[in-house]
Amino acid sequence: MGRRVAIVADRIAWEERQLIQRADALGLRVDWVNDESLCLGDPAAPSVRDYDALLVRSRSYTRGGLVASLAEAAGARTVNTARAIHACENKAALRTVLRTAGVPVPDFRLVLSRKDFEQALAELELPVVFKPVFGGMGKRVTLIRHADTAQSVYDYVEDLGHAFEQACLVEPYLGGTSVRCLVVGRELVGAAEFASGGTDWRNNAALGNDTRALAHDPDLVKIVDAVTAELGPGIYGVDLFRTADGHVVNEVNHAPGFRAVASATGADVPSAIGRYVQELLA
Repeated sequence: MGRRVAIVADRIAWEERQLIQRADALGLRVDWVNDESLCLGDPAAPSVRDYDALLVRSRSYTRGGLVASLAEAAGARTVNTARAIHACENKAALRTVLRTAGVPVPDFRLVLSRKDFEQALAELELPVVFKPVFGGMGKRVTLIRHADTAQSVYDYVEDLGHAFEQACLVEPYLGGTSVRCLVVGRELVGAAEFASGGTDWRNNAALGNDTRALAHDPDLVKIVDAVTAELGPGIYGVDLFRTADGHVVNEVNHAPGFRAVASATGADVPSAIGRYVQELLA
């Protein structure tokens, strides 16, 4: 019998279905475990005790790190580690960790108040991108092109944003294309470029933007190596922008969607994940 693995997630999407449907071929027994049903905290943790590993794919910007931390405390092996997930969930913390390690990241300002926001606009040249510290999939991300509309953008955060939504970043707008590097273990298994299209300026795989495969690029490998050296090996979507000085790391997703990269590149991502999990449990 294969090793028993739990996919811990709030829902089953294409990626999770692929892993579950191909479990036998990957030499694994894979179950979906809803992250709302674990009730962790008991050191015995009966909800995770029977699994050899937990593949944490919670899309919430708070659940993944909490689940991984308590599961690890109960003796379970998590993929990714709690430390890596916590870093990835917080864009400001992630950029600080990577920048301290010498990994290039975009310039940014942390905005916790209107005073912060106004100072960030004074220090960074328009256009700028305004986005939440916690969140993903391109949601609640705004491109500010003109100073006369900036204050009304912040009105929403100030008046309607909940506590987590009021922690934001302002950063330079670095163009309409980005690169997604799909990493398994320490290996770059596929890379694709996403270009914004139509009326939506955002370049994000979750939004169905135009996608093309990228050939093997030593610069991408170098950045991926630097990211995994800091966060540890794992399963990541490393999102980059290309600048005049080279690529910079915009975000690292701890539960990456990989359908777009797999479709563009032909990479067999489920098999790569299966081999990686088997190696961890050997």
